[in-house]
Amino acid sequence: MSGGAGTDPRVEREATPKSVLREYAEALAVALALAMFIRTFFVQAFKIPSGSMLPTLQIGDHLLVNKLLYGIRIPVYGTRYLGWFEPERGDVIVFVYPEDREKDFIKRVVGIPGDTIEIRHKILYRNGEKIDEPWAWRSEPEGPAPRDNYGPVTVPPAHVFVMGDNRDHSFDSRFWGFVPYEDIKGKAFVIYWSWDGDDSWVRWSRIGSPVR
Repeated sequence: MSGGAGTDPRVEREATPKSVLREYAEALAVALALAMFIRTFFVQAFKIPSGSMLPTLQIGDHLLVNKLLYGIRIPVYGTRYLGWFEPERGDVIVFVYPEDREKDFIKRVVGIPGDTIEIRHKILYRNGEKIDEPWAWRSEPEGPAPRDNYGPVTVPPAHVFVMGDNRDHSFDSRFWGFVPYEDIKGKAFVIYWSWDGDDSWVRWSRIGSPVR
């Protein structure tokens, strides 16, 4: 048997493919939306702008920050949901700077809720015990409080006490107090790029290094 009626040419004209430009625009929009979603809730890049975390982190290091580890933080409101873990001593975290909420800071957690923190002659004491800190860098003679002598203070619930590894050149909890959990954006976990902006050379040995 022969087939039915032929194809209506009007249907062919109506079914023409979308323009290549429109397809690219849609793909780009989806990619941007996905990138923003990932950046907001999962992983964010962070660049080290100062030497406050030397020798652990150098100026020009580019890090990835795990934003899901401590829970999903809702932007603007700062509310946190589904927290699988709480910050631990030794974690290197990115958080909202308490004195200028437009800025992010990166420091190391040295005290968690309930800890009593004291600095005596540049040395950290936690709950009365002297703490060995292989990452801490002290390069200047002892100076005035609170940089070299501070506390004791007890970390309140849902807060952490943070310090830069470069103890003589870090503006941290010794000066402006505790960081609330809701202001923590995530934990730094890997250096994905590192270069010296002045000399314009890549620090290949640092790329891929975990942040510890």
